[in-house]
Amino acid sequence: MSDVVDRLLDGAVDLHVHPYPSPFPRRLDAAEAAQRAADAGMRAIVVKSHHHDTSSDVAALREHGIAASGIDVFGGIALNTQVGGLNPHAVNLCLAMGGRVVWFPTIASPKHIEHHREHPQLKFPQLSVDLIPEEPIDVFADGNGTLEPEVHEILQMIADADAVLASGHMPAPSIIAVFEAAREHGVRRMIVNHPNFVIEATKDEVKTLAELGALIEHSLCMYDEESSFHNWQIDTLVDWIRWVGPEHSSLGSDLGQANNPYPVDSFRKICGRLLESGLSEGEVRLLVADNPAKLLGVDG
Repeated sequence: MSDVVDRLLDGAVDLHVHPYPSPFPRRLDAAEAAQRAADAGMRAIVVKSHHHDTSSDVAALREHGIAASGIDVFGGIALNTQVGGLNPHAVNLCLAMGGRVVWFPTIASPKHIEHHREHPQLKFPQLSVDLIPEEPIDVFADGNGTLEPEVHEILQMIADADAVLASGHMPAPSIIAVFEAAREHGVRRMIVNHPNFVIEATKDEVKTLAELGALIEHSLCMYDEESSFHNWQIDTLVDWIRWVGPEHSSLGSDLGQANNPYPVDSFRKICGRLLESGLSEGEVRLLVADNPAKLLGVDG
């Protein structure tokens, strides 16, 4: 089995790595994450922060470990309070500096804030520094479903840069509205993050998003019992993949937190379990390599 998993990870892509620096405790920086991925034969990773633009982190570490790894490393920006929310200036800077992914609000999404309040047991890291609490950032300008004008400006920037639009932690109706608008602006690359965590989308909502052209990403950390985010057994992941289809699905580690497994270790474990659960090598390869590479534009 290990030889098969090694083969599947050759050329794999992790679109969801959480390195240091961060107000949340982390166990590795982008350079170490890149080297560990490279040692496993992976071809690219994307590093994410809930609080700042990681394109600058990638630029700062390029000659201090990232370039030596030999793989592609991309940053991005999550549109939370610390970067000004729906801030076209921040998005412009990120994309101009080589950022590849724009996540709509995550920890500042009204859905995330509400979920955290109603579910205090939410398995989410605790801040290691004192920060002003997040203020909710909504994409709607009013109660009639009209998107804020900044949403359209940001979507056009993403389209012009041929970058990736990510759902963040918004509720499914907001994601659908933004992704529908994104298609009108010419955005070609879209991804939905962990649809059953915080977002709590229905399967029909997720299928609608897939029909809009979005890739549906599932976080390995939520299926690895060694992770503090462990929520579900592997059969839940298999069920989601079968429902939407492997051709519309991907796996991202969503790891890097202190005391959690290294991203590559979780990839090895969960890929093996998916094979044991009946997915074919070709289907798992779609999830970890072909689909995320195509989304990121490194499949050429």
